[in-house]
Amino acid sequence: MNLSNLKPAKGATKTRKRIGRGPGSGKGGTSTRGHKGQKSRSGYARKVGFEGGQMPLQRRVPKFGFKSHNRVEYKAVNLDTLQELAATKEIVKITPEVLADAGLVARKHLVKILGRGSLNAKIDVEAHAFSKSAEEAITSAGGTIVKL
Repeated sequence: MNLSNLKPAKGATKTRKRIGRGPGSGKGGTSTRGHKGQKSRSGYARKVGFEGGQMPLQRRVPKFGFKSHNRVEYKAVNLDTLQELAATKEIVKITPEVLADAGLVARKHLVKILGRGSLNAKIDVEAHAFSKSAEEAITSAGGTIVKL
């Protein structure tokens, strides 16, 4: 065996179908496209969602829903996360910058403190919004809250 007689494995290659090369080839005339109709023409491209003239799904299904342009979206941070942060890094003042440095939120995000978990460290918290339960937990532990 040498490089001059190497061949691909049997069945690994196929010869392509040569269409439109005369009636003797058996693939002339309509060139495997059938007779007439939109799909037989050159340049045919089916529109996305086209169902053969039947009313498409995206037009049969009714419209619904609404998104307010004035919605304010906050990134939630819970009390148990603040407690863990205060315990591990011995932080007494938590701000959005501190949370960003810890990788909990991005600097551009608005932060809302939520009341899941318990808080026993006395910490001062600055955030854009607080839930009632979080406010009560922080103040009862001896900390202060500042709404930005």
